[in-house]
Amino acid sequence: MTSDRFSGTAPLLVGVMPRQHPEVLLTAATLAARLGQPLVCAYVDEASYLVEWDPARSAHRLSLHPDADDEDIRTLTAGLQEDITAAVGSVPAGTGAVEWTLRMLAGDPARALARLAAETNAPMIVVGTSERGFSHRLSEALNGSVGAWLSHHQSRPVLVVPYRMAAHEDR
Repeated sequence: MTSDRFSGTAPLLVGVMPRQHPEVLLTAATLAARLGQPLVCAYVDEASYLVEWDPARSAHRLSLHPDADDEDIRTLTAGLQEDITAAVGSVPAGTGAVEWTLRMLAGDPARALARLAAETNAPMIVVGTSERGFSHRLSEALNGSVGAWLSHHQSRPVLVVPYRMAAHEDR
């Protein structure tokens, strides 16, 4: 992991979440390595809301569940860092090393990612598709798709990495 200040070119931005399919991070890390760009991995805590936005520092947020906040965030951060390290370590040989950092954001995922992309001048935002299953479809119907919102409401290209499943297994 590196600092938030990258030397040279603007970083690619990838939305990350716990138990996310590894294809999303691997695709973003491989693309960043091939393009010679750093990678900003961003997790958005939907159970928090933005209190103050200061691009020079972390976002000031308040949790909707303050009693379970600090330890849960530390555990979540450690797990995400392990996932990112594994993905960056899986980048094919010869494509180059990837500088990366993890940012913890609050609020609506699509808007938080768009705000961070503007702050870092990211040339592209990488997100994954939602999980299969009724509960995920219901959540997407109620909350909307992050990839769809991003592609319609901001000017940067959005790469939506599909959940890979064999056609005969897709039900």
